[in-house]
Amino acid sequence: MGSGGNIGDVYRPLSSQQVETIHQKALDLLEEVGIAYETGMDDTLDLLENGGCRIDKKRSLIFFPRDLIQRMVNSAPGEFTLYSRDGRNDLHLGKDRVYAGTGGTSIKILDLDTGKARQTRVQDQYNVAKLVDTLDNIHFYQSCCVCHDVPPEKYDTNILFAAMMGTTKHIMFGCNFDYGLREAFELASLVVGGREELVRRPVFSISSCAIISPLRFCTQSVANLREAARLGVPTTVTSAPMSGSTAPMTMAGTLLMIHAEELAGITVHQLTQPGSPVLYGGLPALADMSSMGYRGGAVECGMMMAAIHQLSQRIDIPNYASSGLSDSKIPDAQAGWEKGMTTLLSVMGGNNYIHHAAGMLESMLTIAYEQYIIDDEIIGSSCKLLEGIPVDEVHLAYDAIKEVGPGGNFIMNPHTFAHMRTEYFQGNGISDTRNREKWEEDGSKNTWQRANEMAKAVIFDGGSSKLEKDVEKELRERFDLYL
Repeated sequence: MGSGGNIGDVYRPLSSQQVETIHQKALDLLEEVGIAYETGMDDTLDLLENGGCRIDKKRSLIFFPRDLIQRMVNSAPGEFTLYSRDGRNDLHLGKDRVYAGTGGTSIKILDLDTGKARQTRVQDQYNVAKLVDTLDNIHFYQSCCVCHDVPPEKYDTNILFAAMMGTTKHIMFGCNFDYGLREAFELASLVVGGREELVRRPVFSISSCAIISPLRFCTQSVANLREAARLGVPTTVTSAPMSGSTAPMTMAGTLLMIHAEELAGITVHQLTQPGSPVLYGGLPALADMSSMGYRGGAVECGMMMAAIHQLSQRIDIPNYASSGLSDSKIPDAQAGWEKGMTTLLSVMGGNNYIHHAAGMLESMLTIAYEQYIIDDEIIGSSCKLLEGIPVDEVHLAYDAIKEVGPGGNFIMNPHTFAHMRTEYFQGNGISDTRNREKWEEDGSKNTWQRANEMAKAVIFDGGSSKLEKDVEKELRERFDLYL
């Protein structure tokens, strides 16, 4: 099970009054400024108008009354579970329970043999899922890259199939099309034993970028969001602006705009199917003002992510968060400090579902197999902080101290043996704690080199699929699969 489900909320960048101010100002924005929309959303506009929204079709704007938003927010569940197929890595979302995993739509991967960036393929989806299945502190698998060898119209089923072949952990992916979601739902139903079972214990979910910041609905993503609500597939309402370009330059302004966008998206989702599971998906980042490029590794990103959890808890809806978005191009020291800072802040903030936390490099453009192993260590040590320091009769070790006495040592004491593997974070073996002589004898390898060997051992081990052979055969016969 690893470190999943520990309780965060030990870092709050916003006071309760500041949270309330942002919430009320977001309601003002939705009433007075509104949300724009693309063409092709007639059904959704009818839904919103019937719910009490004012639609200005000349300016393509939707204005949301406060009471409607409050009713829809109240109808969304405050807690729900994203299930694993084997029951060992279920994610009980809500309150301040913390889980972290993969994510992204990277277009490149660092090749295991050459270390050079190349285009990602569907095989990489399977390989990463297979690797993640062995890493205890990566709690879920979210689709990590674009499959350049799969046609876009076949993307959704192929991503889900490749992931299910590699891992039994919960799977999330960014759905391309509503019809693709329906096909993915059918595929998953065959794996778990029927549609009713899939709704009862959802083993996959989707992320939906329903908002194009600033303040505009995306037609296709809204269709995906609504289809997920009807099917009972858990989904996130994703809003991912950059301070200084698609959001105000200030952190407070960025948080205000995200909160308004989230409230609007959640309202659409709940009007479609009240009570359907939804995640508050605010993902703040910032623009590099020297290049206008995306920056996800700044310490302020971690600060804003902790604040996002506070805002989601203001409306009692689990949240979808982000960390580990290094701007570095390779698994190096810069990647280490950027990932360590943002993941630690996101974990301490109590964020429920932290994606991007593993594998990401180059501002989401690139992933690396080795980085997943390194990030598993970062996530695990960050979550260890949430356990605190137990102070009870056993952990105080008074009897052990009394037994050893002045001038003795605790190496062979039974108390030491009882706690030596549980008191301190053990890690996955990537951190080198040997002396210099042993390290030099082993080739003086750096972290990237050690992780490369560990990744190859998993990916090239010839292990079997995580799907039953008869199920895999049926899926290959029914769907156009490329793996």
